[in-house]
Amino acid sequence: MKHGIYYSYWEHEWSAKFGPYIEKVAKLGFDVIEVAAHHINEYSDAELAAIKQSAIDNNIILTAGIGPSKNSYLSSPDAAVRAAGKAFFEQTLTNVAKLDIKTIGGALHSYWPVDYSQTVDKEGDWARGVEGIHGIADFANNLGINLCIEVLNRFENHVLNTAAEGVAFVKQVDKPNVKVMLDTFHMNIEEDSFGDAIRTAGTLLGHFHTGESNRRVPGKGRMPWHEIGTALREINYTGSVVMEPFVKTGGTIGSDIRVWRDLTNGADEAKLDEDARHSLAFSRFVLGG
Repeated sequence: MKHGIYYSYWEHEWSAKFGPYIEKVAKLGFDVIEVAAHHINEYSDAELAAIKQSAIDNNIILTAGIGPSKNSYLSSPDAAVRAAGKAFFEQTLTNVAKLDIKTIGGALHSYWPVDYSQTVDKEGDWARGVEGIHGIADFANNLGINLCIEVLNRFENHVLNTAAEGVAFVKQVDKPNVKVMLDTFHMNIEEDSFGDAIRTAGTLLGHFHTGESNRRVPGKGRMPWHEIGTALREINYTGSVVMEPFVKTGGTIGSDIRVWRDLTNGADEAKLDEDARHSLAFSRFVLGG
């Protein structure tokens, strides 16, 4: 398996440029950097080409994550919003492909974060989500991209909260490039067993996020990492394992993730780098066996 980190670990804003972090994560020893695709359509072709070349030069794999906006998502009851969602994905996937990204994950079927002041229609959102993902899957496949549908906790989404639901959803979509994505932070809230959830996903597991229960880097908390690693090895998972720590307050990231206290203990960038490096070594050992 390949080990990565989400660049937003160091940032306050989703719109922050991710290109400069490629060399950093390479020097820290990572194989993968995950980037937020929210603003990728604002990048010029020249910028995308430079980022792609930097990844090649540093031997780094790029993956992407995204939570669509409420104005353009695939499971909306409003046909115009669904159409806008499809157009958004076609533009975004086209630009993601220019970076040679093969995996994009997140609540691709919905929008994020969900507004629970509105009426929840799980059955309808599920059905429209399946239809919407089915409708963009071939477009993504022609670009060589896997769509990894993330299973989220109940406070962030209502459609897919468990690995079993993720598997059922993906099987209904029934496209070879549509996979399940699991995240230890969300699993900690929703699953009865980390190992059973991973084994339930099995060969459909296309992407895996890690982090402690309070979103610190792996190894700083109480997650059952040996159980998680054992299950990943049992299903012969060979994809990316990307740590997704969110530890800084402020900005759109701190607000959206609900980071209301400094989880870095006042760390400067050098200490954040050190923590990431140590967590990478821990993850390679405990997850890779």
